[in-house]
Amino acid sequence: AVVRGFDVRAAAAEQIEAMGASFLRVDFEEEGSGAGGYAKEMSAEWHAAARKMLTKQCAECDVVISTALIPGRKAPILVTKEMVDGMGAGSVTVDLAAEAGGNIETTVRDARIVTDNGVVCLGYTDLPSRLARTASDLYSNNITKFFLAIGPFTTKVKDEFLIDYADEAVRPMLVLDHGELTWPPPPPPEKPKAATPSAAEAGGSDSKVAEKAVVALSPYDRDLRSAGYATAGTMAFLGLGSGVAPPILSTFALSTVVGYYSVFNVVPALHSPLMAVTNAISGMTAAGGLVLVGGGLFPHTTAESFGALATAISTVNIVGGFLVTKKMLDLFKRDTDPEEHLYLYGIPVAATLGAYGIAGLTGLGDLTAPVALLSGLACIGGIAGLSSQTTARMGNILGQAGVTLGIAATLGHLNPDPGTAVQIAGLLGVGGAAGYAIATRVSPTELPQTVAAFHSLVGLAAAGTAIGEYAHLVEAAGGTAPAVMDTVTATSLYLATWIGGITATGSVVAFGKLNGNLGSAPLALPGRDVMNIGMGIASIGAMGLFIAHPSPTTGFAALGAAAGLSGALGLHMTASIGGADMPVVITVLNSYSGWALCAEGFMLDNPLLTVVGALIGSSGAILTHIMCEAMNRDIFNVILGGYGSTAKASTSAKALDHGEHTEITVDETAALLADASSVIIVPGYGLAVAKAQYAVAEIAKALNDKGVKTRFAIHPVAGRMPGQLNVLLAEAGVPYDVVFEMDEINDEFPETDVALVIGANDTVNSAAVEDPDSIIAGMPVIEVWKAKQSIFMKRTMGSGYAGAENPVFFKPNNAMLLGDAKTTCDALRAKIAA
Repeated sequence: AVVRGFDVRAAAAEQIEAMGASFLRVDFEEEGSGAGGYAKEMSAEWHAAARKMLTKQCAECDVVISTALIPGRKAPILVTKEMVDGMGAGSVTVDLAAEAGGNIETTVRDARIVTDNGVVCLGYTDLPSRLARTASDLYSNNITKFFLAIGPFTTKVKDEFLIDYADEAVRPMLVLDHGELTWPPPPPPEKPKAATPSAAEAGGSDSKVAEKAVVALSPYDRDLRSAGYATAGTMAFLGLGSGVAPPILSTFALSTVVGYYSVFNVVPALHSPLMAVTNAISGMTAAGGLVLVGGGLFPHTTAESFGALATAISTVNIVGGFLVTKKMLDLFKRDTDPEEHLYLYGIPVAATLGAYGIAGLTGLGDLTAPVALLSGLACIGGIAGLSSQTTARMGNILGQAGVTLGIAATLGHLNPDPGTAVQIAGLLGVGGAAGYAIATRVSPTELPQTVAAFHSLVGLAAAGTAIGEYAHLVEAAGGTAPAVMDTVTATSLYLATWIGGITATGSVVAFGKLNGNLGSAPLALPGRDVMNIGMGIASIGAMGLFIAHPSPTTGFAALGAAAGLSGALGLHMTASIGGADMPVVITVLNSYSGWALCAEGFMLDNPLLTVVGALIGSSGAILTHIMCEAMNRDIFNVILGGYGSTAKASTSAKALDHGEHTEITVDETAALLADASSVIIVPGYGLAVAKAQYAVAEIAKALNDKGVKTRFAIHPVAGRMPGQLNVLLAEAGVPYDVVFEMDEINDEFPETDVALVIGANDTVNSAAVEDPDSIIAGMPVIEVWKAKQSIFMKRTMGSGYAGAENPVFFKPNNAMLLGDAKTTCDALRAKIAA
């Protein structure tokens, strides 16, 4: 027999060849050894080269035995169905990795099947019990060979063994040598280790104590100890940091850089929670509003009224945003995840607030600056925590801690009188109750429009605080031009008003489009670019007038112009953006809310607001960049409301005479899915609208139970908000390790039997790569048409959100399963489960 061996680890070549087999090598250099001598996961390039080599070898071999495993991971597919199809009739495959999913694509766990071309495929997971005699023979053969290796018998003298004491296999097995005890063996010389005392030497009890000492901490004790460390750290920080006042410009620069790097580490599946948590943190505009609150139980001046309004609506954002984030992150939890007691991190927060209060009441020192700095650091940690599933919930807790400390530092600095303190408590209570009520009613489907609505509150709060601050300065100057307002303050005040205005109105329009109150088509008024430029120039003129320190009347007029012009720009530019670009609009508005808060920080000379604002502004900008890359959109074109663009003629699939589409029934679809070896499900916003995620999750589970490899493919901008589809699937209990991003799975469609598209259109439209005149030309899409069979589940043959026809509907390997997504999915689930 000709025997060939294959392994990703180069070290295995010597072992394979020593047993008389030839070692198969892949024409691609990559070391496959991982920790503990196990194999590691190889690159896509290596797998491509390995497939080429194995396809040829399978065609030449009669028996293929596989046993490739990666600790803690699903077994890799090394032998595809096409390779098995190339084997001769009567050939056999034995998959010893069947228990972990199998290395051979045709393997069915605990079953023997025969393929259409006559190949017998064994997927038994109990082979040792089936081969008891063979296993015994192999074991006895190993023992015999071991005894032969002890000598070897080369002395030719009867009963004389030549024992190799240096052999690492022989020496540990040697117990007696000429009557002398030789066990346990001495430790290897290259790794000296102190001898372990026996129970008698140690008195017996000490060894038992040592055993108990290595018992792992419970989840509660682990988190309690970590919270204790955090408490000690914050106390030390407060003791050393009294009087810290970093330069605000340096603070701004560093925060921007931190925000930049933090967001790049966030996985796409967590982009929705990221948007929600940054939205909640941007509610720190409440700190700016608190500065203006006064007058006792009720506000009495214009400035105090604006401050009260800003405080209340910002609190809606804070409570609602963090609660929405928690709801989303809880959806990603799995039954196998370890326990968490994150509420214990309230201990260091309470300790910090207690120490801050005691220091202020006893005159030990003003700790406002270090508490504010702790707030900023916690907000940074909150965003950075969204980088992975394991730390995301901790990130939400850190964000909450940061905002809590920030509000506390502001109140401590202001030291309000009892009447004003009651007013503040009322404002925070009313805003918090409203945020809680909104967040508890929000479903995953409504997340995009909810986030847009929350953004409008941040913009309104920032603009209100800026106008209120100017009114306060005028009131303090006795109704004359404020002499204390320098150029930096005036510029910041104007920008806070202008950015806040454009954020507020733009978010309202975005909410209307996402909620279905407004049409998704872009508004294309004649001369829209000229209109936008004109309003931009007028805004710059009003800014110059305001900075020139005019009279209060002119100053208020300039700020009014800023609010009006920016509001009009927000309305017009957002309305001019098509529905397909709404995911980008959401991230842009998120960035705007951060820069509005940052301008507020400069205006009030508040480093905390500058830190948080720069952090959110830069993170939103980077997320916008990521979204634009995913949609092949020019970021400035989107931000400026489609400036300089002209609508492309959307090429109609029917106009190009692609022929008639093919329809398929539920029964036929169920049969195709059940007979497939691999299925990729591509969900879209239609799935969210139909609330069909639970039925789809059950379809995927049923297929996996039948041995059909089933995965999900998610486009970066699927839905109406980055990461929304990931949240919906998590809500339905789909494990996130079978949900892949577009770039991770696009290359696997040619080897996929069925691609099932549910409620998606633009993100799977082949016109993006085939039709240069399409409105979505150049947009990266999920290439479902490359699968052996694609099936679209849609209500009608209508175009997608972008208004572009989809040629995939008419391709020969595609079929349309028309009807309501929820009803069709329920019927399909029942058929597959039957």
